[in-house]
Amino acid sequence: MSDGVVVQSLSHKWERFALRNINLSIPQGSYFVLLGPTGSGKTLLLEAIAGAYSPNEGRIIVCGEDVSKLPPERRRISYAPQNQLLFDNMTVRKNIEFGLHAKGIPEQDRKSRSNHLMDLLGISQLVNRFPRNLSGGERQRVSLARALAVEPRAVLLDEPLSAVDAETKSSILDYLRRVHKETGVTVIHVTHDQLEAASVAERIGVMRNGRMLEVGTPVDFAEKSSPETESIFKSDNLIRGNIIGKEAELALIDTGAGKIIEAITDRTGQVMVHVKPENVIVSKQSVDTSARNRFFGKVIEVTDLGPTIRLRISGDTRITAIVTRRSFFEMQLNIGSDVHVFFKATSVEVL
Repeated sequence: MSDGVVVQSLSHKWERFALRNINLSIPQGSYFVLLGPTGSGKTLLLEAIAGAYSPNEGRIIVCGEDVSKLPPERRRISYAPQNQLLFDNMTVRKNIEFGLHAKGIPEQDRKSRSNHLMDLLGISQLVNRFPRNLSGGERQRVSLARALAVEPRAVLLDEPLSAVDAETKSSILDYLRRVHKETGVTVIHVTHDQLEAASVAERIGVMRNGRMLEVGTPVDFAEKSSPETESIFKSDNLIRGNIIGKEAELALIDTGAGKIIEAITDRTGQVMVHVKPENVIVSKQSVDTSARNRFFGKVIEVTDLGPTIRLRISGDTRITAIVTRRSFFEMQLNIGSDVHVFFKATSVEVL
């Protein structure tokens, strides 16, 4: 696969911050996520790629073309900023077609392309509405449609889900996966949320203090984070799997070694699953419970969190659980204790 976006030795200094020797190679047509805490330099790197400023050092190459000295409008890159910047005096259709109109694309072609994108993103019913009458999730999808309409070589998304609720976030993640699969456009997506990153990324670049610490797949980070990236990409109960079928309306997710996790999802193929540690039930004995997912393991780590205790449990699948102090002492748990682990299918997030 050829390179879609390449960043070579990019450095830039501001008064109180600097990007330091960033090197990055993103294959054409891939979905890449820049992950890191607020203030790590993610948006500044995105702005450099978009052409918002010229870095002091380094080059930016898009589809084999050195665009380092080109203005934004000549880079054929679409940038969807965090605040979306929709035109309040224009309808949804006119917002989406704005870039096409500026390029002189005929009206019928503009309409055809905007109709296709609105249908793809589930916003056809909003065609004549104005941005002030849209929800945060609807505005975000209109912003994405506008970015895609001009058929860019790459789309840059800056914290696209920061202003939406959890349910809307899940819906937009589904749309992002669908849009990427259909269009094949190179996507660079900025977020500070590691679960969001794992949900859509083919590869992730972890940033901190203006440096690129590490680049890898979601599985790489879930299975083994370096000391530098561990605090950014927490891997508690983030497990890779493959959906192999359905049973009683539940998806069966093979996580390897014959272990199956049951969950509610319409996804197919390879996925990442996540279970919040507080949703994991721990018992010294096998108990009668409605929880569909059951594992057996041994406590390998105990961390006192004050009112609660964090347990790392190793078995067929490595699981982290949070239990109350009272439960911990009543069960007389310690390192080496054999335990049964349960969690409900409804507690499993399929990413």
